[in-house]
Amino acid sequence: MPDDDLVFKALADPTRRFLLDLLFERDGRTLTELETQVEMTRFGVMKHLKLLEEAGLVVARKEGREKRHFLNPVPIRQIHDRWIDKYTERRVTALLDLKNELEGHEP
Repeated sequence: MPDDDLVFKALADPTRRFLLDLLFERDGRTLTELETQVEMTRFGVMKHLKLLEEAGLVVARKEGREKRHFLNPVPIRQIHDRWIDKYTERRVTALLDLKNELEGHEP
């Protein structure tokens, strides 16, 4: 399971988020396809992809002479479940309790 710190670090950079958005739109892109979408060198894109792979957000697979990159949304979902969902649930429950109390309904 990827380290939360690696996932947060990977998501902190706007270029890496943009690369993930591109893979979300169409999975299985090559380095050349991704590189044409950003204003940086091939080497720069490779460094970003390497960090995304280390965080578990991208999986690369060789197909013949090409290496294709695929989005792995699982680490993002795990971050959501651990850090976001539990806090929003408490707020929603509190708002529903307040609504019921103001309307004079029993919970």
